[in-house]
Amino acid sequence: GVESAGMLCGADELGLAEERDGLLELPDELETGADLRAALALDDTIIDVDLTPNRGDCLSVRGLAREVGVLNDVHVCAPRIDPVPATIDDVFPVRLSAPEDCPRYLGRVIRGVDVTRPSPSWLVERLRRCGLRSIDPVVDVTNYVMLELGQPMHAFDLARLEGGIDVRRARAGDVLVLLDGSEVRPAPDTLLITDGAGPVALAGIMGGERSGIEATGEARTRDIFLECAYFSPLAVAGRARRHGLQTDASQRYERGVDFELQREATERATRLLLDIVGGEAGPVSEAVAPEALPQRATVQLRASRLRRLLGTEIPTETVDGILERLGFPVVARDGEGEDRVWSVRAPSFRFDIEREADLVEEVARVHGYDRLEVALPEAALHLPSTEEDRLSASALRTVLVGEGCREIVTYSFVEPAFAAHFVPDLEPLALANPLSADLAVMRPSLLPGLVRTWIANRNRQQTRARLFEYGRVFLPRADGGHEERDRVAGLLAGTRTPEQWGAAEAPVDFFDARGLVEALIDATGDAEAFAFEPGDHPAFHPGQCARVLRDGALLGFVGRIHPQVQEAVDLPQPVYLFELEVEPLAACRRPAHAGLSRFPALRRDLAVELDAAVAADRVVACARRAGGELVTGVHLFDVYTGDGLAPGRRSLALALVLQHPERTLEDAEATEVLERVLGALEQEFGARRR
Repeated sequence: GVESAGMLCGADELGLAEERDGLLELPDELETGADLRAALALDDTIIDVDLTPNRGDCLSVRGLAREVGVLNDVHVCAPRIDPVPATIDDVFPVRLSAPEDCPRYLGRVIRGVDVTRPSPSWLVERLRRCGLRSIDPVVDVTNYVMLELGQPMHAFDLARLEGGIDVRRARAGDVLVLLDGSEVRPAPDTLLITDGAGPVALAGIMGGERSGIEATGEARTRDIFLECAYFSPLAVAGRARRHGLQTDASQRYERGVDFELQREATERATRLLLDIVGGEAGPVSEAVAPEALPQRATVQLRASRLRRLLGTEIPTETVDGILERLGFPVVARDGEGEDRVWSVRAPSFRFDIEREADLVEEVARVHGYDRLEVALPEAALHLPSTEEDRLSASALRTVLVGEGCREIVTYSFVEPAFAAHFVPDLEPLALANPLSADLAVMRPSLLPGLVRTWIANRNRQQTRARLFEYGRVFLPRADGGHEERDRVAGLLAGTRTPEQWGAAEAPVDFFDARGLVEALIDATGDAEAFAFEPGDHPAFHPGQCARVLRDGALLGFVGRIHPQVQEAVDLPQPVYLFELEVEPLAACRRPAHAGLSRFPALRRDLAVELDAAVAADRVVACARRAGGELVTGVHLFDVYTGDGLAPGRRSLALALVLQHPERTLEDAEATEVLERVLGALEQEFGARRR
């Protein structure tokens, strides 16, 4: 029942902050009863800018202002920064032990500061609107300069530093407690700021607790050492994430900081510190390795190239104005009109300008993409040449798709242990920076990817598969290099046909896999050059594995997966696989026209008894050769073993199709061919007619 005349509020309750940090204390100079919005200048607009990683130069108010000025062709009012004269002679020694990582390091001693003074309200409020919390006046000033100019800075308590500053790589035994209280043991490639007693900061990321500014108590900071350095992006990139950190400083150093900005930032921070916390400043000391500083190469921009890429003509005077507004010094201008060439040296704050295309992009961006003419490109169409004596990758894929297979595309990276099941006698090529432990080596075979895919499908209740992949494998060479080969591989699993009412279910077997290989062979038109023979491969079942040969050279393997491999990869049922080299497989017989005979064909059957160890395809090939031009086809239609035959013998029945292109064959001619074939079989294999 008592009317409230007001309440004490935190900044979060007023919508001025996301988190509560006690009650909001107002500056004493504010007049009681004044409008809070006007008193704190809250009538402001906050712009949230999303930048691409290449535009680290815009991670500051000055960088954004410069960009806005360029795009709108208006003058930018940059703050005037005058050198602060030294009133004392104190300096603190600095050494660069890793100049390639830190080629420039500036330091300044400021004595007699009063860190108990509060940061002015304008400073606190500007930091707050940029998403930073006020900590103490020294830290606030370094954060302010970082936001204003884009140069991260750090201040050490001078009394806590010993000896001198040494910028070096981490060593064994280095331990650093950061300002957030976390302890890190940096890796050898981590850049550190150290003194005589050890590490005092992670370079470009975060300062250490031992040398931090203390704003309260008897041990409060009275003298500071102001640090302002240029760290190479490669020396900082990834180090913050490695320790679970992501700081404003690391964000800027990873993208590239202006390597000529350090002295200007030091003077700016010195002036703000002297105005806020007082004290006396010593001279600016600089340690620099000029040979390690970034070298800005001269990039040429051709008017002809500009017109060709943009599809429109931009006047040379317009390009001159754009380059001037961007702050890109033009070293030379040669030629006129279409032949004009600008030689441009990228400024120190633009790390993304390295080639002519970068300058073309800048001109187009500033000129305005909406002002570029839209025109259809003119291009001549050229019909690609085709090789009649070679099967294309598309032709091989078409054959397998026609056989009911589905193509898959898997990663070229595989897990080493999984790949070893299929190629145990080969050490695969290891990746220097693998995506994960499961993708650590380049694949030496297509089979691991096919089996992985089938396992994933089985886990999702699929019961059959006819898969193939056309891809590249990577094989190490004895000389330390590697060889890349194109291969085609396939996998069959489950039933031969999908479930249906008209046919009983039957599992796939070796001959289904061989049938896919034979379909590829038939596409070459040179089936006589290919042969199958029993093979031995660590990934295939002994006795159910065949080597595929072409003209006696090994082409690949086809067969059932080895039971031990099947168990190791946790497959409940066997699968059938093949893998072939594309280079020898793709050679095909050049197409040739031949008319169809108008005369009838004759069929003659021949059954021969021979040793069971003789391969049937050798018998068929021999019969085809012996028959000559009149034999248009030979195929095996029966195999018999058992009663009437001696152990180790078998009977093969061949059907010979004979046809003359210009006349009807007589029985005597057919009999002569049959006898010739029989004689060849007797001579080569010791066969006899049944």
